[in-house]
Amino acid sequence: MDLDDNTGFALARRPIWEAASPKPDFPALAAEIDVDVAIIGGGITGITTAALLAQSNLRVAVLEAAQIGSGTTGHSTGNLYATVDQNLHKLSAKWGELKTRQVVDSRRRAVDLIESLVHQHNVQCGFSRQPWTLYSMNADPTANNTIEHEYQAAMRFGLQARISNDLPVPYPVHKALIVSNQAQFHPLSYVRQLASAIRSGRCEIYEMSPVTDVDEDIGLIKTLQGRVRAQHIVMATHTPLGISLLHTELGVYREYAVAAPLHEAQLSGGIFWSAGPEKHSTRLVEIDGTPHVLIIGGKHKTGQKEDAQAEYLKLEAVLRRNFNSGDVAYRWSAQQYRPADSLPYIGRMTAGSRLLHATGFAADGLTYGTVAAMMIADEINGVSNPYAELYTPRRFNPMKAAPTFIKENLNIASYYVKDYLKAPEAKEISEVARGEGRIVEVSGNKLAVYRDEAYQLHVVSPVCTHMKCLVHFNQAERTWDCPCHGSRFSVEGTVLEGPALSGLKKLALPEEPMKPGEGTVSE
Repeated sequence: MDLDDNTGFALARRPIWEAASPKPDFPALAAEIDVDVAIIGGGITGITTAALLAQSNLRVAVLEAAQIGSGTTGHSTGNLYATVDQNLHKLSAKWGELKTRQVVDSRRRAVDLIESLVHQHNVQCGFSRQPWTLYSMNADPTANNTIEHEYQAAMRFGLQARISNDLPVPYPVHKALIVSNQAQFHPLSYVRQLASAIRSGRCEIYEMSPVTDVDEDIGLIKTLQGRVRAQHIVMATHTPLGISLLHTELGVYREYAVAAPLHEAQLSGGIFWSAGPEKHSTRLVEIDGTPHVLIIGGKHKTGQKEDAQAEYLKLEAVLRRNFNSGDVAYRWSAQQYRPADSLPYIGRMTAGSRLLHATGFAADGLTYGTVAAMMIADEINGVSNPYAELYTPRRFNPMKAAPTFIKENLNIASYYVKDYLKAPEAKEISEVARGEGRIVEVSGNKLAVYRDEAYQLHVVSPVCTHMKCLVHFNQAERTWDCPCHGSRFSVEGTVLEGPALSGLKKLALPEEPMKPGEGTVSE
C-alpha cells in the first residue's frame, strides 16, 4: 500500500478532515535561530500557545515534524466539550467537588477561547455550538445509572443539562443526558488557518522539521537541518519526546474512526456518545456540501492488538446497521495518552525548568490542549493561572494514581520481557506475504520485515529507539508500533509519533553482508 510522503499514513487510512483542509506551505527550518519560546509540535496545543504568546511581543518558533495539524489534532473527532470521557461523577469521586468544578470551568473557558480565536482571525472551520449527549440504547441498569450519575454531576458543576429519550439519531434511545452549549468544528482547518493568521516575523512556523535532540540545560533544540536556542521550550507533542518520568504515568491507547456520506437526513449536529459495553461516538460532518456520518470507537493499548483491522470492521457494521449511507470513504485511527490519576500534566516538572509539558489528555485532547495553551502562555508571561496547581506535573497523589500506575507499568514490563523471549513470527523472509509485516529471525537475529504491494522488502531493526522495547506490526495502519510507550514508525523506520526521537535503524537485506548483531536483537 502506498504511503503519503509527508505523514507516513496509508493513503486508504486518511481522516475526513484532510478532504476539507488544503495543505499549508510553511518552510522547514534550515538555519540557527534564537527565540524567546520554542514550541515543539504544530497541533492545537502548539499553535494555540503560539497564538497567545504572539500577543505578548515575544519571539516564538513552532517546530512541526510533518505538516501543521497532521498529527493527533488532524486525526481527532472535532468535538469540544466541558465534560470528560471518564465521566464527571467518577472524576468527582476521585478528586472531590472543588477540583472537578475547576476541571469543568477550565474546559468551558477553553471552548470559549476557541470560539473567540475563530472570530478574531476569521477562521473558516465550521465552528458551531452543539449539544453533547450520553445515551443508552436499552434498559441496561449499568448504562442508565451512569447517565443518571452524570446528569447529577453536570447539574452540580453548572452545566445546562437535561434528561430525555428523544435524540436526532437512528439508534434506539432508552435514556439520554443532553448538555447544551458545547461545540464542534473542523480541527484541521482550525489549526492550519490559525497558524497562517498568526505567522509573522516574530512568530515563525516551520514544517517538516522533526526534532532530533533537546538539551534543556542550555536551551538548545536540534532538528534535521537547523538549531533553535530558546529561553522556554514547550513540549506540545502529545507525549514528551525522549526519556521522561511522565511516561510512567501514561497509558497509551489507539481508537478508530470511519466516515461515510449519508443518503438521507438521519443525523443532526451534536456529539452523541453511547453508554454501555459497546461504546462509540457519533457525529455529523459536512464535506463540500455533502453530509457524512462519523463513528469512533474500538479503544485498545497501542501495539497490543493482534487484529486492529477488526476494529474498523466493527465500526463499519454499526454504520451499515443504522444509517442509509454510501461506502465508507474515510478510515483512520488516533492515539491518546491516559494519565494514571485522570488529570493531564501541564506545566514545568521542576521549578525554574525551561521545559514546559502538556500531556495526558486522554480522549479529550482538543479541549485540554487549549487549556494547556492558556496555562503555558500565562506561566511564560508570569501571570498567575487558577488551574496551575490542579494540572501541575509536580503533583504527587499515590492513592489516586497507584492502581492505574501499577497496572500500566506491569503491562509495559511484561511486553518488554516476553517479546525478547518469544519465538519470531517467521524464520524465513519468504514467509512474509505481500502487504504484511513480521518479525523474522535470520542467522540468530530478529528483523522487522515488511513486503509492500510491489513485493519490495523493507527491513528495519525491531528495537524501538525510545527505550528498547520490540515493535509490533500494525496491519491496519501498515506501521510498526511500540507496545511500551506508543512510539510508531513507518515501514521505512521513520518516526510517525510518540516519544522516540530517532527512527528504526534500516538494515541490509539478508542476502547482503551484515555484521552479527548490528541493529538487531540476538537471541
